[in-house]
Amino acid sequence: MNSGEKKSDISRRDFIKTTGVTTAGLAAGSLVTAGAPAVFADAKAYSRILGANDRLSYGFIGVGGMGFKHLTIINDFAPTENLEILGVCDVFDKFRLRAQEKAALPDEKSHLDYRRVLDNKDIDVAVIATPDHWHSRIAIDAMKAGKHIYVEKPMTRTMDEAFKVYETAKQTNRWVQVGSHGCSDPKWHKAREIVSEGRLGRMLWAQGSYCRNNKKGEWNYALDPDATEQTVNWKMWQGNASKVAWSPERFFRWRKYWDYANGIIGDLWPHRLHPLMLAMNLNEYPKSVACMGGILCDTDKGRGEPREVADTTLLTVEFPSGPMIFLAGATVNERGIEDIIRGQKADLLFGGGKVQVLPERPFVEEVEPKDETPPDSGETHAKHQKNFIDSLRANKAPNCDIELAIRVQAVVSMAEESYRRGKMVHFDSIRQRMA
Repeated sequence: MNSGEKKSDISRRDFIKTTGVTTAGLAAGSLVTAGAPAVFADAKAYSRILGANDRLSYGFIGVGGMGFKHLTIINDFAPTENLEILGVCDVFDKFRLRAQEKAALPDEKSHLDYRRVLDNKDIDVAVIATPDHWHSRIAIDAMKAGKHIYVEKPMTRTMDEAFKVYETAKQTNRWVQVGSHGCSDPKWHKAREIVSEGRLGRMLWAQGSYCRNNKKGEWNYALDPDATEQTVNWKMWQGNASKVAWSPERFFRWRKYWDYANGIIGDLWPHRLHPLMLAMNLNEYPKSVACMGGILCDTDKGRGEPREVADTTLLTVEFPSGPMIFLAGATVNERGIEDIIRGQKADLLFGGGKVQVLPERPFVEEVEPKDETPPDSGETHAKHQKNFIDSLRANKAPNCDIELAIRVQAVVSMAEESYRRGKMVHFDSIRQRMA
């Protein structure tokens, strides 16, 4: 029991979690968007139920690089935002103990098995920062245990998994924030406003990129000698992936292998797809996706197991309403292309962190060129976590909610399928699967 928390407060919170907010009185709330979780008619009552004294309690599953960063952000927010950390989990002892120390947790709140974190009914939010192939199972288990979830991108490893997560979010009325932190950069929300006002004219297509250049090969992280078969629960880490002998290479550099991830497609492109689709107000699944590329540079020579995912890729996405998106991705050339949303009358440019409306030549007398950069423009993980905190307390959808995330995941999964098949793939909107 938390200090100052009454027994009645706990029972009310447990009731809300276990019923999935479906009792007659609570389900009477309106919907934020079609199919979105029901909201409480009395938002203040919801915040009181959410946690004692409006407190939000967190559990962290996967506390390596990104997971530890999220834990640090929440730990720093704790005094001013009324947060607390009640559990951490990792299959690598070193990561788990480091997180436990950072959060000043006793041994009974530090776990090797993520299910022990979910068993704690006082935890309101589960932060999931494991390798991609674990996202869906943990996300579903967490929501069924009554937790709201912050899950790293990509939301899932496959499209089938994505729709299972989506369905669970609807069934349990849990909020989902996917960790594509660009969605909490004010510039994309300003862009959405401009697009919605029709200032670009007919929206045509957008472009963007995520390009890096690493001489040592992207995702070739250092192999910690402390990670051994004795300090890592390798069997659990592999989950439903192909079973292989203990491999430090795969444990630390998992983004290079299809069993666990899809490289640029799932790691980097969501950083462009989520914000662009948010700004373009594309509340639809893709119509068709084409992705090409390959391993063009031998950056992994002499560095253990060779990578399986591409180091250079190009993507084209077509949406049913007409607009298209073109993205470039690379880990062996860092010169990208500027983020632009193109319309018939004007273009929206995002270079240098700005938001600029520039008219097309035939419409210079109709459209005024203008710098529309909002205050506090720029993306950080802290902004994105703060957005989720605020959305939970207001009982409203966060910036990268399940509705946006499922549509982006459809693009991501179709891009991988197109690349691996060597052909364009299409989306069956009726059956909600790739055709």
